[in-house]
Amino acid sequence: MRAARARTPRRPKATPSNVLKDPVGVYCRVRPLSEQDVECCIEVVSDTTVQLHPPDGYRIFRNGEYKETQYTFKEVFGTLVTQKQLFDVVAKPLVEDLIRGKNGLLFTYGVTGSGKTHTMTGSPGDGGLLPRCLDMIFNSIGPFQAKRFVFKLDDKNGVDVQCEVDALLERQRREAMPVQKTPSGKRQIDPEFADMINVQDHCKVEEVDEDSVYSVFVSYVEIYNNYIYDLLEEIPYDPIKPKWNSCNTPMRKGDKWNSCSTPMRIDDFIPPQSRVLREDQNHNMYVIGCTEVEVKSTDEAFEVFWRGQKRRRIANTQLNRESSRSHSVFMIKLAQAPLDADGDNVLQEKEQITLSQLSLVDLAGSERTNRTKAEGSRLREAGNINQSLMTLRTCIEVLRENQMYGTYKMVPYRDSKLTHLFKNYFDGEGKVRMIVCVNPKAEDYEESLQVMRFAEMTQEVEVARPVDKPLCGLTPGRRFKNQAFKDELSRKLEARGGPVIGETEDQSVTEMFLQNFPPLPSCELLDINDDQTLPRLIDALEKRHKARQMLSEEFAKNALAFKTMMQEFDTKMVSKENFAQGKLAEKEKAIAGQRMEIERLEKKNKTLEYKIDILEKTATIYEEEKRTLQQELESKSQKLQRQASDKRRLEARLQGMVVETTTKWEKECERRVAAKQLEMQNKLWVKDEKLKQLKAIVTEPKPEKPERPSREKDRERGLQRSVSPSPVPNPPPVRLRHRRSRSAGERWVDHKPSSNVPTETVMQPHVPNAITVATASEKALAKCDKYMLTHQELASDGEIETKLIKGDVFKTRGGGQAVQFTDIETLKQESPTGRKRRSSQSSPNPPEDGAESEWTDVETRCSVAVEMRAGSSLGPGYQHHAQPKRRKP
Repeated sequence: MRAARARTPRRPKATPSNVLKDPVGVYCRVRPLSEQDVECCIEVVSDTTVQLHPPDGYRIFRNGEYKETQYTFKEVFGTLVTQKQLFDVVAKPLVEDLIRGKNGLLFTYGVTGSGKTHTMTGSPGDGGLLPRCLDMIFNSIGPFQAKRFVFKLDDKNGVDVQCEVDALLERQRREAMPVQKTPSGKRQIDPEFADMINVQDHCKVEEVDEDSVYSVFVSYVEIYNNYIYDLLEEIPYDPIKPKWNSCNTPMRKGDKWNSCSTPMRIDDFIPPQSRVLREDQNHNMYVIGCTEVEVKSTDEAFEVFWRGQKRRRIANTQLNRESSRSHSVFMIKLAQAPLDADGDNVLQEKEQITLSQLSLVDLAGSERTNRTKAEGSRLREAGNINQSLMTLRTCIEVLRENQMYGTYKMVPYRDSKLTHLFKNYFDGEGKVRMIVCVNPKAEDYEESLQVMRFAEMTQEVEVARPVDKPLCGLTPGRRFKNQAFKDELSRKLEARGGPVIGETEDQSVTEMFLQNFPPLPSCELLDINDDQTLPRLIDALEKRHKARQMLSEEFAKNALAFKTMMQEFDTKMVSKENFAQGKLAEKEKAIAGQRMEIERLEKKNKTLEYKIDILEKTATIYEEEKRTLQQELESKSQKLQRQASDKRRLEARLQGMVVETTTKWEKECERRVAAKQLEMQNKLWVKDEKLKQLKAIVTEPKPEKPERPSREKDRERGLQRSVSPSPVPNPPPVRLRHRRSRSAGERWVDHKPSSNVPTETVMQPHVPNAITVATASEKALAKCDKYMLTHQELASDGEIETKLIKGDVFKTRGGGQAVQFTDIETLKQESPTGRKRRSSQSSPNPPEDGAESEWTDVETRCSVAVEMRAGSSLGPGYQHHAQPKRRKP
């Protein structure tokens, strides 16, 4: 038994950038109108365009709308185009590709009664595309055909090559088998199709590889109600049209007539078995168990086709007297293999065999049941035909969408046996051509409109271009070179007078036979009285005669013995042959049982494949969910990482702010402590001064009491001692004053960037005799000796801090200008803070004997000035410039 067949792997998707593609070639053929048809709805505009216009009744039904549509094809054939012209344009390139080892598909498409079968098959005296393709094939490879059974097809859509001895034994075995008496056994040409194959064109392919041998295999199947049937299957009766008795029941096998009284057994009537589609190792679809016949001529091939054509399902409908009720597929396989180095025998290497296929498809016509008035089985047939054609249209639409928009939608090939059979042509390599047959009569306008739309859309689908077959690497022209060498050798042997090998062997046997006879004496008579020569001659002749008789008797005896031996050998051979036939019958029974087991295993394998498909789809769904969850997990992980990163940055920022705030408050605390110390020192100094004044008053002698000056004079004297102006309710606006730079008198470059913000403070830095620029330049630096850059930044207390960066300008050795920075001045803007001022006028009743009230008085505070000493380690030093005002005792 064969091992279980593994599941066919999925085809990897080919990248469009690496594969050259050609569009599907779509041609249109217009059928001539019959005599009774008057109105025409299709007009041929040019060689590539047809125009459809609605008939009058259609315009009335559609509220008077009139819309003409034009459709463009690769080429349009009018009503006067012959079958030969159509063949030269459409089918001839496919036959040329077939002989060069490339696949091809040609199918006719259209509504019922549009001439599809006539285009494919033809009529008596005018053959169609199919017989012309066969004639061209055999005209091209006729002298290069291999003997029968040199190529042998296997059951996996492959081909094997056999040597001449194995092929001879196979031919003898087939000749010894009893020939079944069926209509296919007739060797004479059927007169029904004799005129169809009588093609006088003698069309052939140029430049056929003469160093190869070829064999043609044909098969014929039909797709009926979405089931595949073999039209070449040999059965003892017609499965399509069985004989029926008077009781309307099928007759049993072997009965000439079956009356109503004879019971009918169900197992006697066996309907034809449907076939199953499979995919081979090259991803090509094929029909399992399909009959494939090796043919050697056009007559033989067309006879096989006609035999299957008679079994094809046809029926009479309202629209067509012989309407095809199934899709027919006639497949031509061409096996070719190179000759060996001597050019005599076929090269026994399976890798060098090329198997190409040309499929000729006659699709059943689409039809509307309201027009055909179909019922029962005809209605079911019409539904299946329309469904398969609709699936074909859907596959074409999905292919077009995937190729035009880059999508990856699944093409529903498996929804119909028709599309599943030709899946490899659209997904793989090969040339696809379609002939759209249309009937221009007005009744078919709507159907023709749908056909035209589908055909024009099909032109946008692209199919991978087939690649050329690889070269075998042997010397070209070896077949005729070897034959020429043999002819030249025979000619030279004849010129020298040397016999051929067979004549030399006959002469040597004759010489050996004559040497066994006694030699003849001399027959020359020199004297009339010579009485010895003649007696010697007579004696020698008698001896020779006796020897001849002895040899004849021995030959007869040996011949009799050989005849007896041959009879015994023949008897033994007959007995052995009978024994071998018995063994062969046993083996055939065993093979039949194994085939049944194989079929069971194939069915089981099919069930398992279906389960595997379901599991794969489920696994795909789970993988998609897993991928989605992984993406969500990755996005959430990235989000968490970003949050952690933001948290770390925030922590670092907060830590920096804490450090900055801590430093700021430490400095503020130090400043406040220093201010508090200064305040306490000032209070202590004031108390010391008061004590000194009190001591001076107590210890010094009392002079005469002087005249007290007036309050106005004390007030004027106090105003003279005061540094600060007296507070007024509405002070006048302050005029801006510029601080004199310490480097005045030199020429400066004042570099103020455009981003600087005016501070609008009372004191402003001012450098006279300066060149103010927004961007430093060599030209400005060359005119000055000093450089000052004004830089602003935000201090920690939120105020603007201005830095004046100063430097000297000097020339470099290269002739340029350089700046060496020497000093940095910092200007800060501070808002007035501290305790509130209280004037003497605002407090009419101040305490007279408190030191604190005396210190906080405006006049007292204004009479004291403070000046910071440079270089003091304790902060600001204080110097008294005025005497405090004495209060009234």
